[in-house]
Amino acid sequence: MPAPTVPPPALTHQPLRGLVLIVGATLLFAYNDTTNKLLITEYNVPMVTAIRYITHCLLMLAILAPLKGRELVHTQRTGLVIVRGISLALGSFLMSLALQRMPVAETTAIIYLCPVLVVLLSGPLLKEKVTPISWVAALLGFTGVLLIARPGGGLDPLGVLFALGNVGLALAYNLLSRVLAHTERTMAMLFYSALAGAIGFGIFLPWTLHGAAPTGLQLVLFAGLGISAWLGHYLFTQSYRYAPAALVAPMTYLHLVWAGILGWLVFNHAPEPIALGGMGLVACAGALSAIRPRKGKRPAQLAAEDGTTERAG
Repeated sequence: MPAPTVPPPALTHQPLRGLVLIVGATLLFAYNDTTNKLLITEYNVPMVTAIRYITHCLLMLAILAPLKGRELVHTQRTGLVIVRGISLALGSFLMSLALQRMPVAETTAIIYLCPVLVVLLSGPLLKEKVTPISWVAALLGFTGVLLIARPGGGLDPLGVLFALGNVGLALAYNLLSRVLAHTERTMAMLFYSALAGAIGFGIFLPWTLHGAAPTGLQLVLFAGLGISAWLGHYLFTQSYRYAPAALVAPMTYLHLVWAGILGWLVFNHAPEPIALGGMGLVACAGALSAIRPRKGKRPAQLAAEDGTTERAG
């Protein structure tokens, strides 16, 4: 007889926990973007992407497979899980191509069109309540994005196109993440995402594996790509279980703050006063997103609303 299926953890209303998880995830994503940009200046994008996903996948197999066993591969809606993983892998590829042509801050700002779209669509598609405050927070955060990146200021058109392609894939990834959080386990979704990228880009590795032998530091950076992607997406996916999409979406703008700090530290690109003002608006959007009317609602009603957005990269 087959072993009984253990249902995934239920979604609960713990917004503070969800917000803490998304803050950690955005920091790891900014680190991943910065490391990615460093490596693609020396190596081709398909090779860097392949190594990232292969490392990610091997880490999960080595560390989690002995602990989770069949839970790591068991899914109820396998088709949607695979589509979600492919969306993430292709989004990562387009993100790298965009980073190859544009600075980190501008690239990150463009892809943060996605949280605005998720807030707009979480009502009609996810049947979640989108409050006026959530709309204001999303628009405020997007205004901050415009101040930081100021699109139209001489950005590479092809880089902008790649970034917009990432936005479309990130939208699909985010919406599927929320839908699948009701039936799938976090680790299984993470594993299939890593597996999709490892197979999709790994099969081309014999033709893309070329260039100078990596230094010790570059080997550490390559490993860091896989580790940060794994931990970042784990924290992000977990956040869906504790807070609704309309609440967490504006908080993902913190990714821009971390990107600005790391860009200054690594590439010596100090944010201009206008960009700093935009970061302030982003922070305000995150704080505003936590203000939601709750009077007259029972815990069961709040839990029914719950469960979040992220870039595909």
